[in-house]
Amino acid sequence: MEKPVNHRAWFLVLPVLALVAFSAVIPLMTVVNYSVQDTFGNNQFFWAGLEWFSDLLDSDRMWQALQRQAVFSLIVLAIEVPLGVIVALNMPKKGVWSSVCLVLMSLPLLIPWNVVGTIWQIFGRVDIGLLGATMESLGIEYNYTQDIVSAWTTVIVMDVWHWTSLVALLAYAGLRSIPDAYYQAARIDQASRWKVFRYIELPKMRGVLMIAILLRFMDSFMIYTEPFVVTGGGPGNATTFLSIDLVKMALGQFDLGPAAAFSIMYFLVILLISWVFYTVMTNLDKAEGPK
Repeated sequence: MEKPVNHRAWFLVLPVLALVAFSAVIPLMTVVNYSVQDTFGNNQFFWAGLEWFSDLLDSDRMWQALQRQAVFSLIVLAIEVPLGVIVALNMPKKGVWSSVCLVLMSLPLLIPWNVVGTIWQIFGRVDIGLLGATMESLGIEYNYTQDIVSAWTTVIVMDVWHWTSLVALLAYAGLRSIPDAYYQAARIDQASRWKVFRYIELPKMRGVLMIAILLRFMDSFMIYTEPFVVTGGGPGNATTFLSIDLVKMALGQFDLGPAAAFSIMYFLVILLISWVFYTVMTNLDKAEGPK
């Protein structure tokens, strides 16, 4: 006799599904609806089909913003991941200093994004900012509102300062999960510090590093508040990333149809690249086999 199936668990899941539908699915469907229509006001819409998508694919504006966004994400990943691993390797493993380091590393992550932008906007000003005044006293030309190199340097350093802690904390968690027996065996074999890192610590951190890379890529590819507060997308369009360009199109120009199509393409690009990252790193993990 088959055991009756209990479906009462669905009553616990339904509120979650309703919340997801309200907060994600319905807005997504609204964006899709706008992306295939045009409007001239008075809440009257006209079918446009794939016109907005075609226009965006032929637009130099979107491709240039995508190029700036990709360069920014690659730069911050190339800096933050190795730097976070180095910091985690040098953090104390036990004792009160371990707790102190964990608290200090968590502080930048607690600061809201708009506050981070405001801090660095003031910090980089030549007249009152410590960084700007120091650069000027050293005779180094630095003006993030007028110089492209200064603007890019400021935005990158700001992101590194804000988010390296996340990579460091994840790497530290991976290091703390390694049993002491591995280190004892390495000492018996007289393994060098590099071999301990290469054959013990790095394989054990691979999982958390994959999560760190995915999180940092998605967040850096969607960055908006910090560069908008600091540079406003300038000088010119030098720091106008995809998110800033999208907001300008939607709110500044009020082109709802192109902005909706832009946001869908933006979402698909992030989804595709994240899937590629995950697939490649998972396949590499499987190819190397268990350690």
